[in-house]
Amino acid sequence: MRLETRRNKTVSSRTRRLRVVGALCAVLASALVTGCGQDSGDKTAAATSEAAKVIPKQTTTPSGSPSSTAQLTEAQTRRKDFLSTVKVTFDKAATTAVGEVSGGKLTEIDLEGLDDEDNASPSASPSQSAGGDGSASPSPYGTPSPSGSASGSPSPSGSSTGPKWIAEVVEKDGTAHTVTIDAVSGDVIDSVPDEDQTDADKQQLADWLTKATQTPQQAAKVATDKKKGTVTSVDLDENDTQTLAWEVDVVTEDWNRTAFEVNAENGKITAEETDDN
Repeated sequence: MRLETRRNKTVSSRTRRLRVVGALCAVLASALVTGCGQDSGDKTAAATSEAAKVIPKQTTTPSGSPSSTAQLTEAQTRRKDFLSTVKVTFDKAATTAVGEVSGGKLTEIDLEGLDDEDNASPSASPSQSAGGDGSASPSPYGTPSPSGSASGSPSPSGSSTGPKWIAEVVEKDGTAHTVTIDAVSGDVIDSVPDEDQTDADKQQLADWLTKATQTPQQAAKVATDKKKGTVTSVDLDENDTQTLAWEVDVVTEDWNRTAFEVNAENGKITAEETDDN
């Protein structure tokens, strides 16, 4: 009996101690959990703050996205649209023009309407091209896209509603002829002598042709070797230093226009200027 009572007291005492220890552990566990959670939150917040300093919030679009800088200017768009209607290249137009004047040589040829504010819009819409986007692919000697419209064929009256090459072909004695060529079909629209020439004018042209050992085709190649593009104008003239030179206009692949001055005797570029608007 005494042993049993003692045993019961021991069990009761042990039970009380266990309960007290259990309560204390529960309190301590709660405190630890609360403390650990707060500490973890603080560390997480601190880490987030540090990361924000290293990796700023992205507010711009990815670098690969199109930007306004890639857009063409009004002048560039006008050149691109205009040249999309042209199918006859500079060199082909030059050969056709010279063939209209016996013994003649080319002194000037120009793609009428290009960079001309009064006649900037081509007669054919770029949407009429085979590709539908009005694009052209400049290349040496001005090879345009085959997407040009065929609507520029000459009418019965001899006029053309499409782009035209206007050429000056000069005979050996200096007599100049103006030859107009359809820049889509390649047909000759008109060929007439210049009736306003004076004897001094004829003599000057005759002298220039004698001095010009470089052909317009050679001058055009020199220019397009420097900057690949479409030749839109070639003109024989004297510069400010009275040096005879071929002035060559090239619309480059970025649709800007670069004017070259090529010495008509040695074929060297003496001046270059880009119209980048």
